[in-house]
Amino acid sequence: MTCVCLLISGCQTTDSPWEQGAKNKSLVEQPVTQHAASVDEVLLPDDSDTPSGIVLTVSETTGNSPLDKDRAFRFLQDICDLGPRVTGSEAMQRQQEILTNHFRNLGGKVRLQKFSFPHPQHGTRQEAANLIVEWHPEKRDRILICVHYDTRPQGDNSRVPKNQRGDLFLGANDGASGVALLMELAYLMRELESPYGVDFLLVDAEEFVFSDFPPQRYFWGSEYFARDYQKNSPPYQYKKGVVLDMIGDRHLQIYQDRNSVWWKDTRPITKEIWGTAERLGVKEFIGRTHPKMRTPIRDDHLMLRNVGKIPTCEIIDFDYPRFPVNRYWHTDEDTPARCSGDSLAKVGWVILEWVQLP
Repeated sequence: MTCVCLLISGCQTTDSPWEQGAKNKSLVEQPVTQHAASVDEVLLPDDSDTPSGIVLTVSETTGNSPLDKDRAFRFLQDICDLGPRVTGSEAMQRQQEILTNHFRNLGGKVRLQKFSFPHPQHGTRQEAANLIVEWHPEKRDRILICVHYDTRPQGDNSRVPKNQRGDLFLGANDGASGVALLMELAYLMRELESPYGVDFLLVDAEEFVFSDFPPQRYFWGSEYFARDYQKNSPPYQYKKGVVLDMIGDRHLQIYQDRNSVWWKDTRPITKEIWGTAERLGVKEFIGRTHPKMRTPIRDDHLMLRNVGKIPTCEIIDFDYPRFPVNRYWHTDEDTPARCSGDSLAKVGWVILEWVQLP
């Protein structure tokens, strides 16, 4: 994911970048403008004195969750053991195979949604694929749960000195945490009692970006999915959706996304989710926007909502570990040691209860 300043809420897109011909060239030459956020730092507990090993904080709330926090964390570790899952890489292909088998074995209907787009460095066609998992496909009214399963090609947090970013970006929190959560949720989906069917959407090329200067295009996978949903109307309808990103931080604090609160169609969804968290006693969901983050988050919910017309809100913890530097984000410190199975279980519990609401 990426955080930037916006003068207006949402984003604007033009013609589909997957159409053949000159339009592709124009999109490479005129990418969407991105700006770095400029905000004051919020004081949070410093992580400098914490041990580098994995810490799993035990809490009564997590103990009530039907999700297995240890298994969820093992999924996160296994995904990171593949190495960086960059779009088009062997590790990404291996991840697709593992996920396809995992979800099918638990009763999900799995398909790859293949697409291509101009490579941001040289304009040749770059192959990619979203992974879609359907649960209870007979239901016409559906909920969409979206994560991205690719990793950025390199760590490039501009607020961290270049010599401290490292060369290997594993994306434990920014990538693997959402995937691991869906893998764990899958154990509970077959017997789910809900008025809605549920689809998992794992988008590719969320941040297939090699430089923000000059700016390059984000959210290829979610934009393709959204345009296809509008162009080829399925026999079902997504009534609501949610994007999960960076939800594995072991110091979990999830404020409400500004766009998700501002938009009239996503405001009720945001209230439902945070209300569910309050009812369950999951205090890591904080029922207000971030006091120091003055600009909205740009993430896949923009494409799903603005292009796909699917009311979609965002769940993200952008304190990793301290905003605005977030020194683990987009550096080699985004590792399993910075994440927690407790965080995965708490977020998963809230989502599981939410999708069962009428």
